[in-house]
Amino acid sequence: MINALSVDVEDYFQVTSFDGVVSRSEWDSQESRVIGNTQRLVDIFARHQVRATFFVLGWVAERFPRLVRQIAEAGHELACHSYWHRLIYDLTPQEFRDDLRRAKRAIEDASGQLLTAFRAPSFSITRRSLWALEVLGEEGFTIDSSIFPTRHDRYGVPGAPSQAHLLETPAGPLVELPMTVVKFGRVALPVGGGGYFRLYPFELTRRLLTRVNQVHRRPFVFYIHPWEVDPDQPRIRVGSLLSRFRHYVNLRSTEAKLNKLLSSFQFDTVSTVARQSLVHPPRAAQVASALPASR
Repeated sequence: MINALSVDVEDYFQVTSFDGVVSRSEWDSQESRVIGNTQRLVDIFARHQVRATFFVLGWVAERFPRLVRQIAEAGHELACHSYWHRLIYDLTPQEFRDDLRRAKRAIEDASGQLLTAFRAPSFSITRRSLWALEVLGEEGFTIDSSIFPTRHDRYGVPGAPSQAHLLETPAGPLVELPMTVVKFGRVALPVGGGGYFRLYPFELTRRLLTRVNQVHRRPFVFYIHPWEVDPDQPRIRVGSLLSRFRHYVNLRSTEAKLNKLLSSFQFDTVSTVARQSLVHPPRAAQVASALPASR
């Protein structure tokens, strides 16, 4: 089974956990490490002969267009991760649309690719911001990979479908490729990327993802950030203990775990897996949502 491999391209100081610590007006003055860390992931993927989808911040694309071109030239898919990495439920629909357009234009100009896929910063399409799905459709996107069917203090849509499905919006159909969870009764356990990948022992991750493929008969979505393979990144020593734990836990073991993961499963881009999932759906949900108006 082919699973989705994805990278959320942002620098270490742009994560939501440090939002109140490093202001966006200070981003240009920070030591940037996104080029070297992203190239490191591109090299790892080349060794394993896999393609991935890189969800790039528009801010990164504007400042480092050569990096975006290099990702495209390596055969990977480019996608949008917003421009300013703002939580969508903190924006108005018009603010989100403006941010989305600016990011899409920057990434397309740098890569030469037409963008069709989107992932929200910190998976911030929740029940409070379902209107964003209509905006995505209106702006030409056909795939979203933002909804996390779990409970979390920052994100999550508990009870949402855990497999790929079609969302019917007023702007037309949108394929939703949700983030991966494994259900144990009423508990939806997140697995397959980010802090969960760094926190769990690799054998637990491998068993859970194998369960997704072999028991639930569906692909999983794996995600990683470039800063997660950089244990020597500058330390931000302010902010809550929880935020710092989430960001720094087990950074030194991430690259070794990633190599094991890429040797254990098969991967391709988000758009490839989305198409495959809808052609061979495990009871694919045709979700005709009564979405709130985006205006």
